[in-house]
Amino acid sequence: MSAEAADREAATSSRPCTPPQTSWFEFLLEEALLEQHLQKPSPDPPPVQLIVQFLEQASKPSVNEQNQVQPPPDNKRNRILKLLALKVAAHLKWDLDILEKSLSVPVLNMLLNELLCISKVPPGTKHVDVDLASLPPTTAMAILLYNRWAIRTIVQSSFPVKQVKPGPPQLNVMNQMQQEKELTDNILKVLKEQAADSILVLEGALQLSKDLYVHTIRTLDLLAMEPGMVNGETESSTAGLKISAEEIQCQVCYDLGAIYFQQGSTNAAVHEKAKEMFFKTKELIAKNGSSSLHFTIDEERLAGYCQACGVLTLSSDDTSQQATPYSQIHRCMKSGNYQDIVNIFLEDNLTLSLPVQFRQSVLRELFQKSQQGNDALDEVCFKVCVCNTVCDVLQGRTVDVQFCQLFLKPSKEKIDFLLEVCSKSLNLENASEVLKRKMAAFLKNLCLGLEDLQLVFMISSHELFMKLLKDDERKLLIDQMRKRSPRINLCTKPVASFYDIPASASVNIGQLEHQLILSVDPWRIRQILIELHGMTSERQFWTISNKWEVPNVYGNVILGIKDSLTRDLVYILMAKGLHCCAIKDFVHAKQLFAACLELVTEFSPKLRQVMLNEMLLLDIYTHEAGPGASGERPPSDLISRVRGYLEMRVPDIPLRQVIAEECVAFLLNWCENEYLTMQVPLPLVQTNPYVKLGQLLAATCKELPGPKESRRTAKDLWEVVVQICSVSNQHKRGNDGRVSLIKHRESTLGIMYRSELLSFIKKLREPLVLTTILSLFVKLHNVREDIVNDIAAEHISIWPSSIPNLQSVDFEAVAVTVKELVSYALTINANNHFWLIIQADIYFATNQYSAALHYYLQAGAVCSDFFNKVVPPDVYTDQVIKRMIKCCSLLNCHTQVAILCQFLREVDYKTAFKALQEQNSHDAMDSYYEYIWDVTILEYLTYLHHKRGETDKRQIAIKAIGQTELNASNPEDVLQLAAQRRKKKFLQAMAKLYF
Repeated sequence: MSAEAADREAATSSRPCTPPQTSWFEFLLEEALLEQHLQKPSPDPPPVQLIVQFLEQASKPSVNEQNQVQPPPDNKRNRILKLLALKVAAHLKWDLDILEKSLSVPVLNMLLNELLCISKVPPGTKHVDVDLASLPPTTAMAILLYNRWAIRTIVQSSFPVKQVKPGPPQLNVMNQMQQEKELTDNILKVLKEQAADSILVLEGALQLSKDLYVHTIRTLDLLAMEPGMVNGETESSTAGLKISAEEIQCQVCYDLGAIYFQQGSTNAAVHEKAKEMFFKTKELIAKNGSSSLHFTIDEERLAGYCQACGVLTLSSDDTSQQATPYSQIHRCMKSGNYQDIVNIFLEDNLTLSLPVQFRQSVLRELFQKSQQGNDALDEVCFKVCVCNTVCDVLQGRTVDVQFCQLFLKPSKEKIDFLLEVCSKSLNLENASEVLKRKMAAFLKNLCLGLEDLQLVFMISSHELFMKLLKDDERKLLIDQMRKRSPRINLCTKPVASFYDIPASASVNIGQLEHQLILSVDPWRIRQILIELHGMTSERQFWTISNKWEVPNVYGNVILGIKDSLTRDLVYILMAKGLHCCAIKDFVHAKQLFAACLELVTEFSPKLRQVMLNEMLLLDIYTHEAGPGASGERPPSDLISRVRGYLEMRVPDIPLRQVIAEECVAFLLNWCENEYLTMQVPLPLVQTNPYVKLGQLLAATCKELPGPKESRRTAKDLWEVVVQICSVSNQHKRGNDGRVSLIKHRESTLGIMYRSELLSFIKKLREPLVLTTILSLFVKLHNVREDIVNDIAAEHISIWPSSIPNLQSVDFEAVAVTVKELVSYALTINANNHFWLIIQADIYFATNQYSAALHYYLQAGAVCSDFFNKVVPPDVYTDQVIKRMIKCCSLLNCHTQVAILCQFLREVDYKTAFKALQEQNSHDAMDSYYEYIWDVTILEYLTYLHHKRGETDKRQIAIKAIGQTELNASNPEDVLQLAAQRRKKKFLQAMAKLYF
């Protein structure tokens, strides 16, 4: 044997063997095999296939000696096969959903007829003539099951069926399919002829009050024995699987409702009966619970039926269901009350309960009525179209062409209604930033598309427009409007109808360009560009929109593509993808980038790598905005791709700095400190400033939790940041001969500009990283010589305490950076008490005492369950309390000062007494006495008010001092509890005052 043959044999022998499929005849030979087979987790063949095989073998015709085809003989073999098929169906608990899904109509018809036969239903007996209540439970259930299937099959046959695409023509297969189709049609014809009888049988079943039983494998085995021995047991009320009367009614009501609903297409009155049945089904499900039903009901389909019945059976006194938008709209369409339709659509713009397809179908129906001569509907069509358009805008869909057509001749009334719809469709208080930006972009584009400046002014001066667009955006829009070349206002001239003008080539090109600007479908963009290039070869279609912006590093490569169609397509796909990414429409961005990647892979390895880089950035954004926002770690594949990008060394590939920036921020945010500190290649650290900064941050954070805080990596990070915040000085001689010093704010002394550092930090979300960089900048802020009030921060001791050249540091820029960083950090976590203390210290240092108190109190509140617990001593340190005292003093809240003096480790009686001597206090004064627990201060207050002759206030102080829990003889824990209770109430009162 050759080596190759030996290897092949070894491979074959090591491959796990698939157990052979059990053949149908094996179940004939071994009686217990069927139950053993059905108990397997995944039996092969599956149960429904066994039913087909058993019935197929039992119904095979025989051929006699004269070679004539005879019907299947009624012998023992065929009877056993039919019994086996019934046993399998019993194992499936006679679930019609499973049986109908897997078995053809002829097979299921044969199976249920066998069930009728074995259940002692005489052949040829009309089921409608039989009294179900007088029959044995299993017999009644068999009749009920057959008639339910008959009704369900009639209903199912009325639904359109998607034609299966035929494969290669094979004569025997086609003949078999044709025979099965003819057999199915014959059975359906009989079932439809007997439909009225089946409905009567099911209606009669609703009157049953007793439980029924369906055959199980055991009862079928008993029936297969001698009838005299077991007939009594199988027909008794205890045999078989019990189906309660409520479950039977629930299933029968649902099936009757379905057939009534189907018949309602020719007889509208029947819809009332359908409605009654479906609502009764809902009541029974609500009463018994859907999980208790032996048979299953599709509750979504049931809800759809109920909704449809509610629409089709309109009545003024209908209280069986709350009016849904569907029924309201249907009622309005029938009654001609079209204004209410506009109101319903307007309300739905907030709830978004109506599907877009339904909204469009209503608009199409209104257009159709309008074109049939009802001119009064023109305004309604416009209003409904506006409601749909605003809904599309908020859901990120493109503006429909119908809106553009109806807005060809804008007027003051149309603009007023449009602005009304926009205002009512967007709840500014609760709306997300994404929705606000979508609405702002829509209104801005609307302004740019209008010729009449008066109409533009109507939009730009509207309250919604002013709130959505920032000042600089509004100014930019006005500048764009002014720079536009003057055009003829077609709306002011009596021109022919738009549809009467013959379409010229330029009109077609313009329409296609408009579609090209609006479309985000890659396939559609490609088709439009092919059509445009077929019309003219002189235009560069990537220039038609000034919104299509591609970074210069990419633009030079893309514009170097020789084929004009490919150049336009690549440029537009990338520009639209970047735009979608910027507005957080990541789904469309991914589609556009994927199409662009597929295109450039064919001819440009350079652009292929560019697109892979952009798709990596998109995946980072998608994760950070989706699963990452809720704390889910990114997949390992994404982390590996980020590392791969940072380590990539492909020459001549244009790179965007933002991708490296986002990759490093991504690794820091997900605590990949081990990689950044130990595994990142040294050349990468030396060449990429963001990687270097990330490595230093990761190393510093990694060593912070240890018992000894490392100062070496912290010192390296400190030096890098100090260099970034340093300025280069130049001396310049003026006209008068004096030498002046010029400071350049954005110096190139560091590894990056300060603005770039700030932009990078604002991509970070990991608390420890933010705390570390915030601590560094706070320390840098405190180092300056003229600082009066230091700012406190965590881990501030790890940084150097001095800088060799103080004059080189731009401390003004450092102060601004600290403020921006704290504000950003609090958007990430508004409940971080250390960050809140920093914010309070900043306000204190800038003499904004009320704001400082707000944040000092907020810091205490978030870490003490709104002061219901003790504020940790590392939050309310003596320094913080003293600053709170100073804030209250400078705000002339002197009683608050005296109370806060108690919070210090050693009560500051001198400051407290001095504050209480002040008579011009801007706080609640004696109302605060109940919060004082220090007896010495209360005694001083009593003396002070007695000396001033303030009897009422003296009595309040005496009442406060006379409380038993303040008695100096009390145990220490009682005194502490009294003090803590008063601290809590005072701080809560202060919070209500300053929050």
